[in-house]
Amino acid sequence: MFAKSQSAEKLIKTYFTGYEKKDWNMVASQLAEDFTFTSPNGDDHLTVAKYKEKCWGTSKFFKKIEFPKIVVDGNTAFAMYNITTTDDKVVHNVEYYTFSNGKIKSIECFFGTGVGYPGNSGNVK
Repeated sequence: MFAKSQSAEKLIKTYFTGYEKKDWNMVASQLAEDFTFTSPNGDDHLTVAKYKEKCWGTSKFFKKIEFPKIVVDGNTAFAMYNITTTDDKVVHNVEYYTFSNGKIKSIECFFGTGVGYPGNSGNVK
């Protein structure tokens, strides 16, 4: 179990390091071929291509990512993370991951406090 936890945690952190470094290939290399992404922003099981088209552009707003908590349970994990944006706002979200064959198979994103996602111009309370 410990080795799997380390592996899942590493996949998640490497995935987000790609966002910090603006490196799509680093992000994509963590994703399974049949990867899907879902979020409250109208994203319902986006394929890798649709995910890149719709979401990758937000990487330009990523400055730093911190992980207060990552909990791995077998082939699933929850990650709580804080993104500091280039204009020093904080995005605080949770994502649910499933893994298959050493890759991220799916991500379900749940927006928390803050601006919801980088680049969101919605009201911050």
